[in-house]
This record gives sequence, C-alpha cells and structure tokens, in this order.
Amino acid sequence: MFKKIKKSTVDKVKKVLVIAPHMDDEVLGCGGSVAKHVENGDEVFVCFVAHRVYDHKFDKKRNEREINCALNAKKILGYKEAKFLGLSDERLDVSIQDIIIPLEKYVHNVDPEIVYIPHSGDINQDHKAVFQASAIVLRPFANKNLKRILCYEIPSTTEQAQSIAGQAFTPNCYVNIEKYLKQKIEALKAYKTEMRPFPHPRSVKAIKALAVKRGTEIGFKAAEAFMMIKEKWE
Repeated sequence: MFKKIKKSTVDKVKKVLVIAPHMDDEVLGCGGSVAKHVENGDEVFVCFVAHRVYDHKFDKKRNEREINCALNAKKILGYKEAKFLGLSDERLDVSIQDIIIPLEKYVHNVDPEIVYIPHSGDINQDHKAVFQASAIVLRPFANKNLKRILCYEIPSTTEQAQSIAGQAFTPNCYVNIEKYLKQKIEALKAYKTEMRPFPHPRSVKAIKALAVKRGTEIGFKAAEAFMMIKEKWE
C-alpha cells in the first residue's frame, strides 16, 4: 500500500534526522522533504558521515570547499544543524563499527522521531555501509522516540545498481514536493563540483524529471519517493 505523507501526519514531528553518507546526498535524496519539514516547524538535523576524496585522494582544501557547499545548501533548505563526522570517503565499508560509534552518539543527542537513511541496495559501497550502520544504531529498543525510518534514493547510485531480486529500490511512500522542487534545485546548485550535464542523473534536468516521474506514480506534480522500513503507531 502506497502512502502520501500529508502535512497533518508530520505536524506532530519535532525532530527529524537525515543521515547522509556524503555531502550532497541529503539534497539529492530528500532535499524537498527537508524543506517541507522546515516549513512545518520541525527541527531538522543532517549528519554527514564521510569527508570527500578526489581521484581517490584526500585534499584538505578541496574538502573544506565542499563543507562550505554543504553549509550553503543548509542555508537554502533552512534546516537547523549540520554535523560532519569526517570519516574516510570510499572506505566506510572497511569497518562498520567506525561508523556506528560516532553515529550512535549523535543519534542519541538528537533523539529524532523521523530518520532518513540511504537505500541498502545502492551501488555505492559507502551508502551500503551507512545503511548497515544506521540499521544497527536505529534499533527500536535503543530509540524509544523513533517513529519512522525511510530510505531515500540517490540519483546516479540507486538506479545504477544491478537488478537483483530483493535489492531494488521499490518506493512505498511519497512526499509532495511541488512547492519545494525549486528550493531543492537551488540547494543542489550549491554543490558546484558534484552537478553534471544532462543526461547524467545528477543534472538539474534529470533531477526535475525524476521528481515529476515520482509524482505521477502517486498523483502529485512532483514528489520524492521513499521506502518506509519502520513505522510505529501509538
């Protein structure tokens, strides 16, 4: 059964956490939903797990520029806090525990009711690792206030994964972002080094096309799609 998240269902939410493997994943995956949460009065936090490497090498100055891009995107979306764990890009899968320890501490401090995480079937190894760590950290008995966990899709990694049964991104939850699509695109443009020309999935035209496609699947003009993997009703 597909679900449309309406304002009436998120009005009671006080704290929302987005767990992003890399800087830009938060906008690509759920930027429109973040903007919507902010307008609804929710407190939104974003935790960036990894720093950035370029050509498989870490460059401190370039990484600092990427952090500034993330902070500019934060201003555009209007969310409350950005947390940078600074773990090793392209090597998060080496040790899941290295993600769990700092992530567990931050989740405990935020104490969110809704959490957005990457999809487990993404082709990117860092995304898979962050999903695995998040699933452990977000276990129900350790997070009593947690009510909903949603997996987001990341253009250029989610749809590029192999078509293996049980691993495909199959959305069952949609958020109307018609009002927030322009804001999402502006936030993406803050990441100047990460955007690509069409027909790359991370191009402006492709991002808009995906939003329209997801909207037509549920009856909206533009939407972000998610796989809801946990939901708790009182």
